[in-house]
Amino acid sequence: MRVLVVEDERLLADAIATGLRRQAMAVDVVYDGGAALERATVNGYDVVVLDRQLPVTSGDDVCRTLLESGSPSRILMLTAAGAVAERVAGLGLGADDYLTKPFAFAELTARIHALGRRCGPATPPILERAGLRLDPQQRAVTRDGEPVTLSRKEFAVLAELLRAAGGPVSAEHLLEKAWDEHIDPFTGVVRYTIMMLRRKLGDPALIETEPGVGYRIR
Repeated sequence: MRVLVVEDERLLADAIATGLRRQAMAVDVVYDGGAALERATVNGYDVVVLDRQLPVTSGDDVCRTLLESGSPSRILMLTAAGAVAERVAGLGLGADDYLTKPFAFAELTARIHALGRRCGPATPPILERAGLRLDPQQRAVTRDGEPVTLSRKEFAVLAELLRAAGGPVSAEHLLEKAWDEHIDPFTGVVRYTIMMLRRKLGDPALIETEPGVGYRIR
């Protein structure tokens, strides 16, 4: 899952990003609304965690602009304004969810996972196929009931393959969803991660390569 964190309190923004990366999410961070709109124009985010009180461009204006542009990103407003009227106003702007500060990090991640499942075709909370079972919130994987230990990137790539429900997933898509904006698009990291996944998942091999198309789990 690709997430953009927009928060002007830098320590909080960086702490959120660190926690989400530990959940195998690809996270970019910006500290003002203008930078948020620039990033959202370039990158396809599943979820935008958006503070309402931002410098340069307010969170309300960022939300409004994203919706008017037809952005498919789900928006989670994160703000200290917790009065009912404030929450109603935020949702009225088109935000998909609203969480007030201070918050429990477990609740934040649960809400992000829930919003991520609403991006594109609906997907179940637990992803299962070909004997594989992946729980995004617990960051747990099993094959035929046996636990499989994966790195964060391996977990993120496997989640995208399972979400495709047997369809092919391009290397470009995997690169966009599992890595942040600092990754070299010409790197062989996707191919290497697929190789490690195949090794850790064991035999018989589950991940197939379709030359010129991508990867799939049948």
